[in-house]
Amino acid sequence: MTIHVQPGLDRFEKDWPVKLRGSKVGLLVHPASVNKRLEHTVSVFLKSKKIKLTVLFGPQHGIRGETQDNMIEWEGFNDPKTGLPIFSLYGHTRRPTSDMLKDIDVLVIDIQDVGSRYYTFIWTMELCMQACLEHNKPVVILDRPNPINGIAIEGPVLDMSYASFVGQRPLPIRHGLTIGEIANYLKNEFYPSLDLYIIKMQGWKRKMWFDETGLPWIMPSPNMPTLDTTIVYPGMCLLEGTNLSEGRGTTRPFEIFGAPFIEPDILVKRLKDFKLSGVIFRPMYFQPTFQKYAGELCGGAQIHVTDRNKFKPFKSGVAILKTIHDLYPEHLQWKQPPYEYETEKMPIDILAGTDRLRKDIENDKSLKDMEDWWSEQAIEFNRKVRRKYLMYE
Repeated sequence: MTIHVQPGLDRFEKDWPVKLRGSKVGLLVHPASVNKRLEHTVSVFLKSKKIKLTVLFGPQHGIRGETQDNMIEWEGFNDPKTGLPIFSLYGHTRRPTSDMLKDIDVLVIDIQDVGSRYYTFIWTMELCMQACLEHNKPVVILDRPNPINGIAIEGPVLDMSYASFVGQRPLPIRHGLTIGEIANYLKNEFYPSLDLYIIKMQGWKRKMWFDETGLPWIMPSPNMPTLDTTIVYPGMCLLEGTNLSEGRGTTRPFEIFGAPFIEPDILVKRLKDFKLSGVIFRPMYFQPTFQKYAGELCGGAQIHVTDRNKFKPFKSGVAILKTIHDLYPEHLQWKQPPYEYETEKMPIDILAGTDRLRKDIENDKSLKDMEDWWSEQAIEFNRKVRRKYLMYE
């Protein structure tokens, strides 16, 4: 039997709040904001008789996915197709201003998340929630699946001393929530006065991976090409905090990693010693076409996930960092700020949400000891906070 999940966008006409009928709507979207027929949210809203679309907003990487790399800002423009103004929330401001909100009654958010705390779209959502609360504007979230399922959680819970645009509120790195559930959490914990509506999905179950939903995978950002990418991303994004290539500039970003100083066979032999579940590392050479080591030959490996239900992406990412730190201590470097608008704290620390991970690697702590403390944090967060905001079985 084929399962067809209906995301919030496909429930929009049926479940739009009655009190918001006829509203002037601002819409935060990106390339993956499509329905099951691949119609973009903008097109769906323009045809609707229930609302009037007046303003568009876009997050990091642009409303159409125009900006390839991280930390490339973009500026707003008038959309030649619709004539609507498009405001950038990843440029000179990341939060809607009063001028941006003046022509709307309600802000609708329809963005595909990837299930990792580092992915900035959820934090753009929070900044929108803040602005709408201040300007007395309701927010409507069109919910979408967590592509790497809504059960598994992993990694440290953000220490607010390390809050940044890759983590503004306490969440484990692999959070196991939908974007609607994150909005539910943010409202209830931090913005109780916000007028928030969540248009739920129909047919989605927590155990589902994206390829079990019957929905088409559309790249939410240029370096998130496949579901395979999202599966490894909760661990492999850590490499952005180092001088290691995370595979940007290759056809398999975040699955391929390495650096010119790495000997692939030695690396993979050492990684095998960890006996990581559900994954095989294949030694390889590669030459990125852009970003770190563009045009240089790098030694490294490709991650091949053999059992995604057993695979622990964050643990695997930390194992990679520990291995390369131990093999090449004179070569591995922690990237220095600035990174994602943070100018003082080290990128690896804001990615991990703590400096403990970096210090444990530097101090030769065992992988088991490290996993023990971050697992305890994730379990405690789930018990005390996360499970209160789950909207699906």
